[in-house]
Amino acid sequence: EVQLVESGGGLVQPGGSLRLSCAASGFTFSDNPMTWVRQAPGKGLEWVSDINRNGDRLNYLVSVKGRFTISRDNAKNTLYLLMNNLKPEDTALYYCAKFRDIYYYNGYDYWGQGTQVTVSS
Repeated sequence: EVQLVESGGGLVQPGGSLRLSCAASGFTFSDNPMTWVRQAPGKGLEWVSDINRNGDRLNYLVSVKGRFTISRDNAKNTLYLLMNNLKPEDTALYYCAKFRDIYYYNGYDYWGQGTQVTVSS
């Protein structure tokens, strides 16, 4: 059974940092690109970042580029999102998701339950 379990969210002041983790199990983690998406209150899903299988190709939403860093540890079956200089508009429920295969256009097939990030003074 595929499982994706996010952790690391919380309440942080503007300018602060958080590191999200996504522990993966039930599939060969190193075989799949992975992604982070978020959903702000009252809004739709928004793609944030993705990473290829070996971690050397990274993509970011323009508004988080330079502040967020996606990474993965294939030995630990874990995906990360380091978020620096957080802004109130980053407040959202953050999900990790698994791409169905190596072709990004085939979309995601499994999601975690999400971890809440709240940026507020």
